[in-house]
Amino acid sequence: MSAALPPAPPLRQALEVALYASDLEACAAFYDKVIGLERGPEVPGRHVFFRLGDGMLLLFNPEVSARPPGNPALPVPPHGAQGPGHLCFAAERAAIAAWAARLRAAGVEIEAEFDWPNGARSLYIRDPAGNSIEFAEPGLWARDPGG
Repeated sequence: MSAALPPAPPLRQALEVALYASDLEACAAFYDKVIGLERGPEVPGRHVFFRLGDGMLLLFNPEVSARPPGNPALPVPPHGAQGPGHLCFAAERAAIAAWAARLRAAGVEIEAEFDWPNGARSLYIRDPAGNSIEFAEPGLWARDPGG
């Protein structure tokens, strides 16, 4: 790109995040029953969407969503990824402790739980599809005031 690009406003947040699960219903049940997210639109066997604050968690079956959905009125390109993904939920330290208790009570293995060098706490689990799910204090990515 040798030509100067026209300006555009800065982006402030992600509106959608996508994870992939071959066993869509098992994974959807996890986000519904264990994590407690509100179910949104779904197409059986293809995708289940969940409300996540002002955005959405999109849960796709990678084999099905790799093909175009076939609706000319909504020409969404195919979606697809292979292998585990990662999603991090923002949660304060006390909330992370409460989530750890809830997850253990649900039989979910805690993969790791620790404090980062900047003092922020993280907890890691796997969803039924093997995606890495983290709960972390928002300060994990706080900007360094000196730099």
